Amino acid sequence: MRTGKVIDAMIGYYAKDARRINHFLKVYGFSKSIGEMEGLDERTQEILEITAVTHDIGIKISEEKYGNCSGANQQAEGPPEARKLLLELGFEDELVERVCFIISRHHTYKDIHGLDYQILVEADFLVNAFEDSLSETAIRSFRDKVFRTGTGKRFLEDLYVKID
Repeated sequence: MRTGKVIDAMIGYYAKDARRINHFLKVYGFSKSIGEMEGLDERTQEILEITAVTHDIGIKISEEKYGNCSGANQQAEGPPEARKLLLELGFEDELVERVCFIISRHHTYKDIHGLDYQILVEADFLVNAFEDSLSETAIRSFRDKVFRTGTGKRFLEDLYVKID
């Protein structure tokens, strides 16, 4: 796994922005755990972990260009930034393209294709539910509409709500 060098690069990218760094590290932690518990193959696990670390890379440029970091702006601005960073780190095109695809859709919760994408969405929500102080009603609604993995559902229940 080559995730350590991506974490190092992203900490540099978001230097002095502890909130953003802590967010992607928490999403990485949940992604790594869910992926391992769900039995992902090594390649898919690596894609998931790298995506988790870079999923919000579009925030910085979105704030600079548009004055906000809406989900749509992140999805548009993130892939070029991620591609540049990952290619500079020596990652191969196939991995970079999959990471960029997921980043370009990580706020899109329909037509989720692949466990890497599914788990990233679940892990990001596990963190956002806490950071955004979401209500139990909002958490239950998202769970019912989006969560698919057994591990993600169990983590959600253990953190926030009882599964009905």
